[in-house]
Amino acid sequence: MDKKRCQSCGMPLGFPLPEEFFGTNTDNSKNREYCQFCFQKGEFKKPNLTMEEMITMSINHMTTQLEFPREKAEKLANEIIPNLKRWSNI
Repeated sequence: MDKKRCQSCGMPLGFPLPEEFFGTNTDNSKNREYCQFCFQKGEFKKPNLTMEEMITMSINHMTTQLEFPREKAEKLANEIIPNLKRWSNI
């Protein structure tokens, strides 16, 4: 959990991640708290997304795109996502 992660989806945001993976602020500067898939131009791309929906999306991504075993994907998503900035005050 010490890795720098997108504070919405949990995607690792550490070196050597290319700049284009970071989200953007309203002035188009890079936002280093969120990834491009979650945050652009100072707003969440899916502002009405629930934490439960994010967990499901994360599990699906890890199992289909990254080929994680389902049990591992579920464990990671359920441990990481509820503790991220976007979801911490829900």
